[in-house]
Amino acid sequence: MEEMARRAIAALPPAFARGAAEIVLRVEDWPDAEILRELEIPDPIELTGLYDGIPMTEKSVADPAPWPDTIWLYREPILAEWRDRGDVEIEDLVAHVTVHELAHHFGWSDEDIATIDRWWE
Repeated sequence: MEEMARRAIAALPPAFARGAAEIVLRVEDWPDAEILRELEIPDPIELTGLYDGIPMTEKSVADPAPWPDTIWLYREPILAEWRDRGDVEIEDLVAHVTVHELAHHFGWSDEDIATIDRWWE
């Protein structure tokens, strides 16, 4: 799954690839219980990915981040979504989740993303 996500990042246009170059990519089986509590998500199957960091639109050299920006991909929820959908290749789904989380890194909200991304309809 990590290799699929890295291919998606490598396929980004150069301007976005530069902005994504420093992001740490992590793949875990399930989201951590503390993250689920913080996000008020009752079922871990509902969280396929997470951007953890300071969006580029909010970064300041005067206030450096204490840790690197990280994209978390959650293997079991992604696989469950893939099985439930049945109409998408796993690599496309992983790429979609990765790009969605990258959009948060670039400062987009879920509402912003939804205006151009009709993936889940």
